[in-house]
Amino acid sequence: MFNDTSSPLSLLATRRSGKPRDMVGPGPDDAQLAQMLAIAARTPDHGKLAPWRFVIVGEDQRDAFARLLIAACRADRPDAAQKELDGLDQFARQAPALVVVLSSPKTDSPIPLWEQELSAGAATMNLLHAAHAMGFVGGWLTGWAAFSPRVRDAFGAAPERIAGFVFIGNPGRPLDERPRPDPARIVSHWTA
Repeated sequence: MFNDTSSPLSLLATRRSGKPRDMVGPGPDDAQLAQMLAIAARTPDHGKLAPWRFVIVGEDQRDAFARLLIAACRADRPDAAQKELDGLDQFARQAPALVVVLSSPKTDSPIPLWEQELSAGAATMNLLHAAHAMGFVGGWLTGWAAFSPRVRDAFGAAPERIAGFVFIGNPGRPLDERPRPDPARIVSHWTA
């Protein structure tokens, strides 16, 4: 459908998520990551509120991030199995780059919370598009840690919420295409 690999539509049509556990280096350098985040911030934002924030977790901070996840899990779920704790340790160390995206609503604004949350999701998607455009692969994960107030508190405070953990690197192996929805099933024409 899109044969011109230099076209913006081809870029959009070929973006795929990578599995963070499969990502390898090199990841984006500081300047590349800064450019990705500047692009991510160019998102629809009713009221110009910037109801999102980005927190970079550097490679030198991954041990501390792993300790945070494990401690939060033990506090929130004391019956967590060692396998789950090991999985959290591995989660913290995936991919060369990690950006925690926070939905940071402005509760004193007349802009509805829902619109602000949608803007945070759009900013996250823009980050993934920027990573792809720069030759990297990204993966947007949530899971238990994204919903833990203890983990959130390490990055912000209520009413903020973690929109996701965005891992960025090189794929490490060819990416599999996943089935996409049939447009005939998800697109309709309104009739009055």
